[in-house]
Amino acid sequence: MAKISPVKFFKQVKQEAIKVTWPTRKETLVTTLMVLILATLAAIFFVLVDQGLSFAVKFILNIL
Repeated sequence: MAKISPVKFFKQVKQEAIKVTWPTRKETLVTTLMVLILATLAAIFFVLVDQGLSFAVKFILNIL
């Protein structure tokens, strides 16, 4: 593997950092809200599935 001097390495890091584009405030807000909404929907879904399976297991065990 080729050795790169620390100076050259940091110059390359700086060049790459200049290429980074940060999201706007609006983009950050929209994506944050989407994550929160989808996480909430997933939590509701799993609670409903858990309750449904719990009910089914209790029903089956009461029959036996």
